[in-house]
Amino acid sequence: MSTVEELQGQLESLTDLQSIVRTMKALSAASVRQYERAQESLADYYRTVELGLHVVLRHQPEPPTRPSPDNPRAGAVVFGSDHGLCGRFNETIVGHAGQRLGAVPSADEPVRTVAVGVRAAEELAEAGYWVESEFFTPSSAEAITATVQQLLVTLDAWQGEAGVDHVHVFYNRQHEGAGYRPTGIQLLPVDLHRFRHLGAEPWPSRVIPTFSMPAPRLLSSLLRQYFFVTLFRGCAESLAAEHSSRLAAMQSAEKNIDERLEELTGAYRRERQGAITAELLDVVSGFEALTGDRR
Repeated sequence: MSTVEELQGQLESLTDLQSIVRTMKALSAASVRQYERAQESLADYYRTVELGLHVVLRHQPEPPTRPSPDNPRAGAVVFGSDHGLCGRFNETIVGHAGQRLGAVPSADEPVRTVAVGVRAAEELAEAGYWVESEFFTPSSAEAITATVQQLLVTLDAWQGEAGVDHVHVFYNRQHEGAGYRPTGIQLLPVDLHRFRHLGAEPWPSRVIPTFSMPAPRLLSSLLRQYFFVTLFRGCAESLAAEHSSRLAAMQSAEKNIDERLEELTGAYRRERQGAITAELLDVVSGFEALTGDRR
């Protein structure tokens, strides 16, 4: 059985740990809301890019369907985390990426991957993927832009120098509160057919806009924005899911700590009361012994 001093030391340690967990829980909750707001602000921008692509493509002749190459060169962007305490966050997204990429025929060379998150890069390397480069996860919503710009530079190099023609983006997104669900989207080749037929949906204004600049130039610029907003959204959703998972872990840890503190507090009080009772008995016994000798 633990002594009073040992129990007091355990209580102090648990109290300190409880303070740390509460701080991390508050930070995770604030971070989740931050990245959720980034997603909300991005929705209108993404819709504008979609409609712009429709306006450009609606007057352009539909190109003939090109047969898919027998041995396409594939690449993947995987969003994970730098830190732990978020469950199987990285294992889940890497496993999902493996399943999706396994169904894509590729050339003899391995699939090129870019990891956003050190732990995701480690999981990819252990799974046997060629991690060409890795980036730290953005520390705020404002820092996502710089990370996405670096990813776009990498994608340009893949297309221009390595001939990569199939690029997939994988990330976890929030699902049912504190849960998350792995998601994968195909970034390249772009499905222009989908944008061309957006006209079947109600147009948000009374008049469909026109443009005066050369169509190929405008299309290239809009596709660049489409790549940017797709990667930005994937990064923001991944970060929101990561902090949501960490928030759930901290809430569970806080509950366990509270239960352990209650248990230790009861044991400490019982042990302290027993020690006080023993000291009082010793005092009474000593007093009786002294008074008995005097008699």
